[in-house]
Amino acid sequence: QVQLVESGGGLVQPGGSLRLSCAASGSIVSINTMGWYRQAPGNQRELVATLTSGGSTNYADSVKGRFTISRDNAKNTVYLQMNSLKPEDTAVYYCNADGLLVSRGAIRSFTSWGQGTQVSVSS
Repeated sequence: QVQLVESGGGLVQPGGSLRLSCAASGSIVSINTMGWYRQAPGNQRELVATLTSGGSTNYADSVKGRFTISRDNAKNTVYLQMNSLKPEDTAVYYCNADGLLVSRGAIRSFTSWGQGTQVSVSS
């Protein structure tokens, strides 16, 4: 299977910056889309940003111009640079990836989620 491990969360003051990282490991053949989602208490999980292997990006309107998603395909790692953070950005941030893996001698599709990392924006 494919494991996703996030890092980089924490507490930051409004206007500050954080950089999240997510590394994928396992019997990976290829990764198509990697992305970030977030869930605040009492809210549904929502898309933050995604990036395909071809370089296409998609951002939530609320983070456009402040967050930047990037990836290192050689390391199967995706990053989220978050600038000008606001209290409403406070949430647990989850990494997501989909693609192809090898399982029991066959190539199969996968979709995996990380365990989540807390981002808190407060003065």
